[in-house]
Amino acid sequence: MSMRLGSPRIWRIALGVLALLSFAAAIPLSLLSHQAANGVIAAVIGVPCAAVGMVVTRRQRENPLGWLFLVIGVCLFLSTDGGDYGYYVYQLGHHLPLAAAGSALSSLWGPSLALFGVAILLFPDGRLPSRFWRVTLWIWGVLFAVLILATAVAIAGALGAHPIRVDSTGGLTAVDHPGGWFNVVQGPLIVMVTGLSLAFIARQVLSWRRATGERRQQLKWLASGATLSIVCLAVGGSLSSSGNGPTLLGVVSGLAWFGVAALPVSIGVAILRYRLYEIDRIISRTLAYAIVTGLLVGLYAGLVLLATEVLRFSSPVAVAASTLMAAALFNPVRRRVQHAVDRRFNRARYDAEQMVKTFAARLQDAVDPDTVRADLTGVVHTALEPAHVSVWLDK
Repeated sequence: MSMRLGSPRIWRIALGVLALLSFAAAIPLSLLSHQAANGVIAAVIGVPCAAVGMVVTRRQRENPLGWLFLVIGVCLFLSTDGGDYGYYVYQLGHHLPLAAAGSALSSLWGPSLALFGVAILLFPDGRLPSRFWRVTLWIWGVLFAVLILATAVAIAGALGAHPIRVDSTGGLTAVDHPGGWFNVVQGPLIVMVTGLSLAFIARQVLSWRRATGERRQQLKWLASGATLSIVCLAVGGSLSSSGNGPTLLGVVSGLAWFGVAALPVSIGVAILRYRLYEIDRIISRTLAYAIVTGLLVGLYAGLVLLATEVLRFSSPVAVAASTLMAAALFNPVRRRVQHAVDRRFNRARYDAEQMVKTFAARLQDAVDPDTVRADLTGVVHTALEPAHVSVWLDK
């Protein structure tokens, strides 16, 4: 079958191959430049973006979200490749060509993450409900383009400097020079782009109130992934910018970036409508285990401090006793917390369990098979809402 040069399939294959090649290049480059952590973070975020982009563009060619995620994945990989290559040449002293272009490419990291706001606005099918949001998206695009243009001018100036200086990630340090014109322009632009991105999120929050059925389940997936991604993005960005180096905060910062992958994954699941109704259980289990972990960690720390500072036990004994106490309390605490979370956040599952318990109590006194069959059918219909129920009795 022939393919035209401008066909969507050609573009999908080209972007997919570029994502694969740039990802493959990131592995040796991150190891050679001793920037393995940056390579892992780029892979954790970029691979889900590229994978979701490939699947969505294949199944829904008209949906711009697939193309958007493909572009994000490619830009993340190219940015990581360029930064690692620039660091390898300028910081480690290896003489190789095109190192300046590599350091310039490292500036794609920030704009790539900014495109997540557009993905949230266009969710789930790429269509905007009103002229207001179309105009708002155009304004965001103009501001984003001006920011990219200003960054390109700053990069050109940094490349003209001699010698070229790069930071700990291989990016050009002259671009972010304090007091320069770029920082004066960049600050207001970032504030406006961020403000409009928050408005995009608010649009989905408002649509939640009117949504029903499958659309509501899609928005649950989006809300879960976006919340986790925004929190992790804030934590990772704030801690990494503080320059802590290889400390505990640096480790936490690196792990926080992993959560950003929740947004492309959740959007991909929601667009493809795969096991949408599992989201209620996922949310309740996540909340339950987060609460249980927090409670047990707090209890463990309190017991250790009590045993070592107040009761004056030796540290190994205190740690061992606290560990055993926390382990013994895990299941009772988990059951109580899961019950409370289901009752508050996963009402359907909680009501279904209550129905089953009530039916089991009635079943103990039932003797008529027809009554039991009718009662069982009614409970299954109410609790699970299946399309069809059949009961077979072996006499």
